[in-house]
Amino acid sequence: MSKSYFNDMVKATGNQFGGLVSEGVESGDVSSYVDTGSYILNALLSGDIYGGLPSNKITAFAGESATGKTFFVLGCVRQFLADNPSGGVIYFESESALSKDMVESRDIDSNRMVILPVATVQEFRHQAVKVLEKHMETHESERPPLMLCLDSLGMLSTNKEVEDTSEGKDTRDMTRAQLIRGAFRILTLMLGKAKVPMLITNHTYEEMGLFPTKKMGGGMGLRFASDIIMFLSKKKEKDGTEVIGNIIHCKNEKNRFTKENKMVDVLLTYGKGLDRYYGMLELAVKYDIFKSVSTRIELPDGSKTFGKTIYKEPEKYFTDDILKQINEKVYDDFMYGQAQVEIEQDEPIQVSE
Repeated sequence: MSKSYFNDMVKATGNQFGGLVSEGVESGDVSSYVDTGSYILNALLSGDIYGGLPSNKITAFAGESATGKTFFVLGCVRQFLADNPSGGVIYFESESALSKDMVESRDIDSNRMVILPVATVQEFRHQAVKVLEKHMETHESERPPLMLCLDSLGMLSTNKEVEDTSEGKDTRDMTRAQLIRGAFRILTLMLGKAKVPMLITNHTYEEMGLFPTKKMGGGMGLRFASDIIMFLSKKKEKDGTEVIGNIIHCKNEKNRFTKENKMVDVLLTYGKGLDRYYGMLELAVKYDIFKSVSTRIELPDGSKTFGKTIYKEPEKYFTDDILKQINEKVYDDFMYGQAQVEIEQDEPIQVSE
């Protein structure tokens, strides 16, 4: 059978997402990644320190209240806009937590970030679809880079809940999970075709039982639709007595690209966002590129220095060659398949400074 035969068949179905696999799967293939601004987070997400968030998929960041989910997403937004001078971000906001000062204080270009307040699942679905349809009206070669964010899924109500509240009824909408699932069934294909990444924050709760586990709210819709679900927790980072940001503990709860249950720590500072090199020293020691000798670090040339010194001037110590060596090991460590470097521990390695 010829290609034209199959192409005619696809046209007959009217399926705008269909096509020969040999020509690429528009809604499925990941042709590029969005740099998060952190090498070690890129490694966790994609198995490559130069990778990051898949450019046409849904990535969810989930955690308990006050674990830095919004702060974390804003760090990714900042990096996306910095890397794409012509790009923009559509930020669906349901918590009424963002302000102009909060955005601009994190060095985010507020002229290229649109806030769309949404209260219900239906509002979010309708407006997200309209944004993607408008975006795809422009020829692919002329479309500016675009990122969508939803902060947060857990705060979205439904039209029925709003109507019941206005009428003084105390009724819970049992169809909310179905509405969420339906919304993502539509958006997943559209995001893939439009090559637009979507970041979503969501709340977690403790599911009681013999072995208590963390679960996301909102039903299974987001879990099915997301290519990546990352659970976050945090602790404050200080410079002396001054709190300068947070250490965000990131765990792969679900990932279609790298190993699930892998964990790393990233540094998110108030002034600069995600720290590019944080965690790379630990990887270099783990892979025997650097060696930990007592309280100091031995470099490949035999010289020794302190970990704190390396992090003060990371570009000096993490040369292109060193980063290349680390990245070669990262693939084996984080990706499914052959693993030349076996990491058995659950907690990130800490190196003495």
